[in-house]
Formats: sequence, C-alpha cells, structure tokens
Amino acid sequence: MIEILVTIIGLVIGSFLNVCIYRIPRKESIVFPSSHCPACGRQLTFFDLIPIVSYIFLLGRCRSCQAKISARYPLVELLTGIVFLFLYLKYGYSITFMFITIMMAVMIVVFFIDLDHLIIPDKLVIFASIIAGLMVVYNFFTPLAVYGDSSWWNPLLGALIGSGSLLLVALLGSVLFKTDEAMGGGDIKLMFPVGLVLGWRLTLLTLFLAIMIAGLYGLILLALKKTSRKSSIPFGPFIVLAFLIASIWGYQIIYWYLGVY
Repeated sequence: MIEILVTIIGLVIGSFLNVCIYRIPRKESIVFPSSHCPACGRQLTFFDLIPIVSYIFLLGRCRSCQAKISARYPLVELLTGIVFLFLYLKYGYSITFMFITIMMAVMIVVFFIDLDHLIIPDKLVIFASIIAGLMVVYNFFTPLAVYGDSSWWNPLLGALIGSGSLLLVALLGSVLFKTDEAMGGGDIKLMFPVGLVLGWRLTLLTLFLAIMIAGLYGLILLALKKTSRKSSIPFGPFIVLAFLIASIWGYQIIYWYLGVY
C-alpha cells in the first residue's frame, strides 16, 4: 500500500533530520563526515541506521562503546513517518503534498533546534523560503486548493500577515515593555515561508493556534512552578505545531468556527 511506503519514506527522512538537528546548530556539515557515534566516533553501518529498528535491537546503546543513544532519535523518526502519513491522507499524491511535506521536514528540524538552543538558523528559513517561493510560482500558473481561492496574491498576503504580526508584537514589546525578548527575530522570519505556503486564511489560524498553545503551555509551567514570568520560552516549536495542525485540519477548524459562531 502507498500509505506504508509513504510512512517508511518518512521514517528514513526522519533519520536524516536527526543529523540536521544535531549538526546544524554546531555549524557542521550535514553531509560529511558520514553518521558516527558522537561518543566514540565510530562510523555507523547500515544496520546501525535502520529507523527505529536499530535502536530497539541495540537496546538504545552504541554497538561499539555502549554509550546511551538518546530516545529522541527514534522519536523524531517515528514522528516524521506519522506526519508524512497524515499529510498523504490529507493531500494524496499531489504537488501540494510534495511542497508541504518538504516544508514540514524543515519545520521538524526547526522545532527541536529551537527547543534545544533557542535559535532558528537562517539557513533553515532560507531553504523553507525557497520551497515556499516555488510553491507560489506554481500557484500562479496552476491554483492550489490549499490557498482556498485562485488569487495569486493570497500567499503573499499570508507572508505579510505572518511576519508582520510577529514584527508588530516585537515592536510593541520594545516600546511598551522596554524589552527585545517579546518576539525572537527567528520567529518573525519563519512566519514568512509559513505564510507563503499556507496563504492568509491558514496563516491567521496558525498565529492564533501558536499563541493559544504557547499560552496554555506557559500557564501549565507556571502552575507547576517549572518557570517564572520572566523566563524565556521558545516560540518556534509552537509555530511548528500550529503549522502542522493548520496544514491538515485548518479548513475543518475554520468551517467549524464559522458554523458555531
């Protein structure tokens, strides 16, 4: 079945995303050298790199030095496989599926890098913007259903709303609260390709969902006394979660809201 193939491809790509998540913040090449144990440096073989399966059979440890392997590796692989499957079930084998799947792969890398290092590398935003730009060009000649209409300016307005809204938050934070931490520059830049890919309708939904999820997460941390009001929480992961939700269930949510209200 094609669904199984898509999931397997997602698992394999998830393995590569692990490399990106580890190396990009360290400014290392994602191509050379080949995958190796970060503890002992031993080059990994094919049997060490089978998504999820290798982790299980190796009991979560390096075959050579027995160093513990983070459970995040199979988690990212599994997550990517599941996300690819859901996107396929939503869009089928289409050009929209190809564009959004590539974009989502980048977003998964953004999620974990921002979570770990509180940064969104420019090279990821640039790559995402290139993919989004190609999608906009394609839409100009052949309108894509993801935008909700055939207007050529729809994705451009989405990018303006996405980045512009967060830029406004940053400016207001700087003026009213005398802080540069109201919104990170990486988040502002990330919303540019997000807006291009989703169009203005789903971009508005993405912003709303990201703010709501981030607010709920912050309240939970405060209630558990795991953070303080002055602590910084990366916003990028919430943009990624909101992007995923909007990509798959966006219009269902919008129609539900309009139907209720």
